[in-house]
Amino acid sequence: MTATYVRPDDGTHHRMIDGDHVAKATVEAADPGFEVFVVHASATPPAPQHVSPWSGVLYVLSGTVTVQSDGFTGDVGPGGAVVLPAGTSCTFHVAEGTADFLAVTSGTGAGRFFAEMASTVPADRLDEEAFGAMAAVAARHGVELAGV
Repeated sequence: MTATYVRPDDGTHHRMIDGDHVAKATVEAADPGFEVFVVHASATPPAPQHVSPWSGVLYVLSGTVTVQSDGFTGDVGPGGAVVLPAGTSCTFHVAEGTADFLAVTSGTGAGRFFAEMASTVPADRLDEEAFGAMAAVAARHGVELAGV
């Protein structure tokens, strides 16, 4: 395995209701591997509460992200981090303005989930049809959605 450099503007964009998740790196050689995303988010209602099969770390770069999870609920500002073990119920959103944060997830499933969610569910629509599509995508990736 060799080092890889990803330029600031490079990455695959996955635009979803809770922000633009830009995939910066996927590392499969490690066990269980990991993925790195930069998320650019604007003020929106929160995505449905969900439980993912991967662990994640959210590290806020700018703005404020409101996180609701088992074990922590509150606003996270620049330099703050929240660790979400696999199986932890959570959601996040930006209440006002914009925020940028780094998300690192265990394994390599989050990127596939983000890609299918972004290509299936319109980022700007939260109606019954969108929630149905969200639930179907989530089920295919082992993500449990609350209330959908």
